[in-house]
This record gives sequence, structure tokens and C-alpha cells, in this order.
Amino acid sequence: MINAPIFEVLFQDPTVLKLLGPKILRFYSFDNKPEEVVPPYGTFQNYGGAPEQYLGTLPDVDTWSFQVDIYAKTAAEVRTIATAIRDAIEPHCYITRWGVQVIDDDKKYFRYSFDVDWMTLR
Repeated sequence: MINAPIFEVLFQDPTVLKLLGPKILRFYSFDNKPEEVVPPYGTFQNYGGAPEQYLGTLPDVDTWSFQVDIYAKTAAEVRTIATAIRDAIEPHCYITRWGVQVIDDDKKYFRYSFDVDWMTLR
């Protein structure tokens, strides 16, 4: 797999699917978000990572570092979704940074950001 399975994990979580669904999960790779997406929704983008390095054998683990951003019409809604995503993914990865909580300049949506490190077995 050449990506962390965040979408698959979130799609299987009933709370996240209720908040960002219910028919399709409005959680997009940064380059796959529809131009006019309706909030609430989330995005993620990979900003780093590497395979494990061993002498004399091939890597068996890849590490991914990525940023998650959640957008909603209210502060309460964006916090609820961030909590649901946190609860769904933490059994599989590590949250390494709680980021900004701001109002997006462009659309005036509330935005909650955090970073995740995820290790995947090959």
C-alpha cells in the first residue's frame, strides 16, 4: 500500500460516517476534493514519511505523516467531528500535533487541523 488507510478506517466508523456521510464519506485527499464541497467535510495531505531502513533486508513498514483538516459551519460541529475522527483513528496511529482552530478566510467555515503519524505493514 502506498498510502495510510485513513479513509478506509473512517469509512468503517459509524460515528464518523454519520457526521460526514451518510451515503458518501466527505473526507478527501487534498487533490481529490470537489471544487464546491458542502460542509462538513475533511481533507488530508501527506507531508512526509519513509520506509523503515534495515541493513541486509528490505523494509517491512512504511511511516506516513499527514495533516488532517476538518471544515464545518459551526465551532461546535467542527470540534465534534475532530473528536470522532480522533477516536476512530487513534487505535491505528498517533496524533502528533493539535493544530490551528480558525475560521477559514475563503469560505468562512470553521477549521480544525491536526497531524498524524501512521505506520503500515507492507
